[in-house]
Amino acid sequence: MPFALPTAFEAPDISYWALSPMIVLLVGAFVGVLVEAFVPRRLRHPVQVVVALGSVVVSFLALVVKTGDEVGVTVGGTVAVDEPTRFLQGALLVLGLLGLLVMADRLGGDTADSFTPMGAASPGSTLEAQAARKGWSTTEVFPLTLFALVGMLLFPASNDLLTMFVALEVLSLPLYLMSGLARRRRLLSQEAALKYFLLGAFSSGFFLFGAALLYGYAGSLHLSDIAAAATSSTGELEGLLLPGVALVIVGLLFKVGAVPFHSWTPDVYQGAPSPVTGFMAAATKAAAFGALLRLFYVGLETTRWEWRSGVIVIAALTMVVGAVLSVTQTDVKRLLAYSSIAHAGFILVALISFDRTAVAGVLFYVVAYGISTIAAFAIVHLVRERDAEATHLSQWAGLGRRHPWIAASFSLLMLAFAGIPLTSGFTAKVAVFLPALEYGGLAGTVLVVIGVLASAVTAFVYMRLIVLMFFTEPTGDVVVASPATLSLIAITVGVIVTIVLGVFPGPLLELAEQSSTFIAR
Repeated sequence: MPFALPTAFEAPDISYWALSPMIVLLVGAFVGVLVEAFVPRRLRHPVQVVVALGSVVVSFLALVVKTGDEVGVTVGGTVAVDEPTRFLQGALLVLGLLGLLVMADRLGGDTADSFTPMGAASPGSTLEAQAARKGWSTTEVFPLTLFALVGMLLFPASNDLLTMFVALEVLSLPLYLMSGLARRRRLLSQEAALKYFLLGAFSSGFFLFGAALLYGYAGSLHLSDIAAAATSSTGELEGLLLPGVALVIVGLLFKVGAVPFHSWTPDVYQGAPSPVTGFMAAATKAAAFGALLRLFYVGLETTRWEWRSGVIVIAALTMVVGAVLSVTQTDVKRLLAYSSIAHAGFILVALISFDRTAVAGVLFYVVAYGISTIAAFAIVHLVRERDAEATHLSQWAGLGRRHPWIAASFSLLMLAFAGIPLTSGFTAKVAVFLPALEYGGLAGTVLVVIGVLASAVTAFVYMRLIVLMFFTEPTGDVVVASPATLSLIAITVGVIVTIVLGVFPGPLLELAEQSSTFIAR
């Protein structure tokens, strides 16, 4: 049959108000690029900070004020602005704002005059002058962060695989560049960026190949059409379904750092600048799990018995590997990297439940974990010894005696990661484990048991670090960088939210429950 061109092109129906949060960020990113080109160097940093923070705030206001009236599908059905999308976009904008605050701190810039280690008696000491030159400051990171946020906001809203792939690339490419922007330990940073780029390219290839197979199976890239094809399938193209699903899931599991697709995580977390690492660890995980939720609950729910067992195995391996390998780490950033792998496993436990309470648990978890993570990496960024961040565990010995407030804040965040009661981490783990117990069957129960044991292992790791900070004699010349006003704001917010979500989690849990229904069309 000869191919026939359509007689008329029908423009897709586009709701620009529904897309307004992404449009605002995109405009802000373009303005940031122009700032890099035309604004004098001495003014570039404050202008970029104002543009970036202002863009995120305006985007959040647009999300709250306007998108609620535009719930539905738009752009020809390729973008779904429903309640899970709005919740995740709001969470991503909050995480992006906190991440930008940490990035905006120059820690004294390029001269020693404006840098003072916290608690130092003499502002003119040699140690201060050395530490001042090691601050992280680069202005191109701000438009790159906004571009990454655009992709992150689009990722959980993607209602077809092609849009999801575009969002994946838009969020990934800026992160590859941002990972190599460290001013010190430049080779390590560039190696991290190269590893992230190469492995990210492979994962994108897996995703695209899987999308092609699913298109061959369903004749469409829309998630609802794939679900409908699986329901009414006659078996002629069944051989394309499972390989396509597996490859698409692999592409997304790479972004959350699930085992065995986790090998990039410790190297990139260690090599990237700590403000970038914190933003990447929190926001990328939230966006990727949002995309996984939509893929699982809208496109692949009717076929879940064919691939669910594979996700169960991956969840178990992710928790075990993340917890066990965190015990052997001697670098704080690598320890947090393996901790993030274990947390990815905890969230995957909820995904196999296929109930609204599981969706609500995931939504709550990514917010609680993300805010605590940005605050933790902000503290890592402030702890320094001479020419670099003091990331080796031995350098943190006695930190609680020299800088008790910073050490106490970091200890609280570690307790939250361990899931100690009265912290946000405990509430988050309960929120993802309960649906698995109620709706996950025997596999869900086994995963919860593994999760509890993995949490106990990671708790040992965190407690060991806390003991090192408070009950060990200080060694070396470790200082906490100051002034770090914007970073301290992010840390304070992280600590307060960690406590509040542990003691009074009801409002956010209720909002997550109200935001747990997807538009399946």
